[in-house]
Amino acid sequence: MNIEISEFIEGARNSRGLTVIIDVFRAFSVECYAIDSGAVKIITAGEVADAFELKKKYPKAVLVGERDEKKIKGFDFGNSPTEIIKADLSGKTVIHTTTAGTNGIANASDADSIITGSFVNATAVAKYIRETGPSCVSLIAMGYRAHKSAEEDLLCAEYLEALIRDRTLDIRPRIANLRETSGRRFFRPENIEFSPPTDFFLCTMLNRFNFILKAQKRFDGNFDMEKIDI
Repeated sequence: MNIEISEFIEGARNSRGLTVIIDVFRAFSVECYAIDSGAVKIITAGEVADAFELKKKYPKAVLVGERDEKKIKGFDFGNSPTEIIKADLSGKTVIHTTTAGTNGIANASDADSIITGSFVNATAVAKYIRETGPSCVSLIAMGYRAHKSAEEDLLCAEYLEALIRDRTLDIRPRIANLRETSGRRFFRPENIEFSPPTDFFLCTMLNRFNFILKAQKRFDGNFDMEKIDI
């Protein structure tokens, strides 16, 4: 199995085979928590305008997402797992758009299939890949705002590769160190309203969920996220 790690929108555009779009802080952690909070459907949109158009089709849906890390005006929730775990999403459709993660999905047009990746379901992702047995796997670390390398996404990619190859890799000390690097923003007082410290801890809980999310392209160009139990 050939496994390649790349970054950003360009990496998504160049991805081949089974593609894992990785966004630890916070898009694909949020989607896992949304499913755990009762959401029955998640639709990802690359652009804010697409999300509002989807809302017209699904008026009872919940809008979740961010630009510049902050909740978008007119949305119900920001891209924060702390907000999501407090919400009752039972039976709800979630429409989700973010700067990096959902745009990665939208741009992976040459991938054979697309799933999402984060720490909270990494073992499930790796197991799915091993069981599927693709000849080519693209691990795409979307990075901070899709243009700056993010330690957490690259570490998740490294961890996934180790798990896929059935190698032992203890990343817990390096996850803890993220608090002093790319995760510092969650501990800045000026960010607490939209990026609280609890987001850091929720996003770095290893293997909390035993399911993956697989992107299925819709007729309107957006993506339905299919939950697959592992």
